[in-house]
Amino acid sequence: MSFGSVGVQTIGICGMGGIGKTTLAKAAYNEFSDRFEGTSFLENFGEYSMTPDGKVHLKRKLLSDIIKRYDTECKNMDHEVKIRFRNKRVLVVIDGVEDIKQFNSVAIDLTCFGPGSRILITTRNKHLLEQLDVANIYSPKELNYDESVGLVSWLAFRTEKPPEGFGELSKDLVRYCGGLPLAVEVLAAFLYKRSLSEWESTLEQLKQIPDADIQAKLQVSFDALDAVQKDTFLDISCFFIGMDEDYVSCILDGCKLYPAIGLSVLKERCLITVSDNKLIMHDLLRDMGRQIVRGPSRNNCEGWSRLWDPDDVIDVLENYNGTEAIEGLSLKAEGTPVENLEVEHFQT
Repeated sequence: MSFGSVGVQTIGICGMGGIGKTTLAKAAYNEFSDRFEGTSFLENFGEYSMTPDGKVHLKRKLLSDIIKRYDTECKNMDHEVKIRFRNKRVLVVIDGVEDIKQFNSVAIDLTCFGPGSRILITTRNKHLLEQLDVANIYSPKELNYDESVGLVSWLAFRTEKPPEGFGELSKDLVRYCGGLPLAVEVLAAFLYKRSLSEWESTLEQLKQIPDADIQAKLQVSFDALDAVQKDTFLDISCFFIGMDEDYVSCILDGCKLYPAIGLSVLKERCLITVSDNKLIMHDLLRDMGRQIVRGPSRNNCEGWSRLWDPDDVIDVLENYNGTEAIEGLSLKAEGTPVENLEVEHFQT
């Protein structure tokens, strides 16, 4: 965090769910709080801003934190904030705001803080930071291999390295988590003091069923999309990871999914990235999308909207048990006994 400028600086911390945005904001808040005249950490801002009582709570907390009075009652808190803060050098963290409507609903004016103030905003939505003209944006990186192994060792075994017999399983867990701190923390803590067989069973289960706590955290970004954007995300998670962006755009355009804006929103929401013009998605986001497609019918693929596994596709086509729920499927002809499939398999 820069202290060289005397003006008010707003700093954004942006990334996918579970990447450690709030953890970084808390670390900065704890380290630098004593350099300011007033401080406030507005945690779970997005959730609170969704209800009238929550909006009042956020405003009252901001006022009471800064002026150190906990009986703050005033008819016009927006006016009170501007009057009280305009000459104060403050540090404020606005944590977990997801869109401009949430931010504006609480009516926090970023220009009302005194010279030298620093405002940190954590979000999964880069476009929000652009709308607020935030020039300083930091995107946390995923944990590297050594960092992941070290965190697994500490949380699961309370040691610097995995004990004998758990080395390969720990590596499997690290590979599954893909450097996402939330996933490492949740799963390593769950596996604390569990046996080898329990580790093996958990890792096998994760191949089919994502952890519910991790799924819920990641799904917040999906839930914020509109219906067309959700369809685009699910199509990518099932069919298009690693494919050329222009090629995928043509397919999505043919399906009337408006890829020009849809893909842009998915990038802004940290749900996909593009590398060498290829669409990239974190494995856990992919698994989250496919779990959404499965829904409660985990063992009845004929009821899913999308089919991506060759075994499921062949089963549905050979047994004529497809339903109107199926909107798309992917099947590579190479290595597939297509001579057993007739045109009737594709008719409703």
